[in-house]
Amino acid sequence: MYTLLEAQNLVEKHIQNISIPDTPTELYEPVKYVLSIGGKRIRPALVILACDLFAGSVDSALVPAVAIEVFHNFTLLHDDIMDRSEVRRGQPTVHVKYGENVAILSGDVMSILASRLINHSPGVVLNVVHEVFTKTAMQVCEGQQMDMNFEDLLTVSEEEYMTMIQLKTAVLIAASLKIGAILGGGSQTDANDLYDFGLNLGMAFQLQDDLLDTFGDQQTIGKMLGTDIVDNKKTFLMIKALEKGSPQQRKNLTDWLAKRDFKREEKVAEVTGIFKQLKIKEITNQRIKVFYKKSLESLAKLNRPEERKVELSNFASFLINRNK
Repeated sequence: MYTLLEAQNLVEKHIQNISIPDTPTELYEPVKYVLSIGGKRIRPALVILACDLFAGSVDSALVPAVAIEVFHNFTLLHDDIMDRSEVRRGQPTVHVKYGENVAILSGDVMSILASRLINHSPGVVLNVVHEVFTKTAMQVCEGQQMDMNFEDLLTVSEEEYMTMIQLKTAVLIAASLKIGAILGGGSQTDANDLYDFGLNLGMAFQLQDDLLDTFGDQQTIGKMLGTDIVDNKKTFLMIKALEKGSPQQRKNLTDWLAKRDFKREEKVAEVTGIFKQLKIKEITNQRIKVFYKKSLESLAKLNRPEERKVELSNFASFLINRNK
């Protein structure tokens, strides 16, 4: 059986061997750049682990796994443009390094490349895998649109936020596991149980991401803290603060959300201070634990020997305890 690290290393090696054209240089160099600056390769590794869970041929899952990673990086590339992010994984974002127009087009070609790679799935399951992939790709775009819509709203409900992160983040983690199960020969029930495991884990993952953006270590996560606050992201932290704050605290928060002219450091410090007063970090951690528990319940239902599920259980634990 593969460990998570072995699966990540296998994917990394295969990514380096992707055939990407050299010309036009302006189009393809940014693609090579964004795939070369690292990343945890979690989603493609999950494809490998899920396939291996059912004793399927990992070789048949490698190219589809890389397709998932290429698609994920395409979404990050375009997200960085929309969020005006300047750093990704400790390196300049593609639109900063190459220009916005180039970044948009390079992102487009990455989405097409991902579709080409997913079509390397074995013919007997190609239609099923392709349907999961394309449905998920559309959902991710829907989630991103919801996220952008939220920026123009002063308040967003917790339910709306949970729907958004499910679409934007959780479904791709869930689909990675489901595609791996399909490629490995798992039953529809098994594939669906793994999907549910990944969906709840993806929710916990995004909530952890929200926490790290505000309370993480800047050196460790490789980007400036407080980007969500500066960009008026309606994260779980902000939603709960607006819900639980005193009238004065809510006024302070809504004033910051409405301001268009401010000093970044001041806004981040003031909003983070309110979060601390309201113990929002602790509240968020409790919600992370709820999703984590649900994910383990879905994993427990999976009709596989317990010893074969250990790596996924360990992965779930790693994911919610990460610091970057």
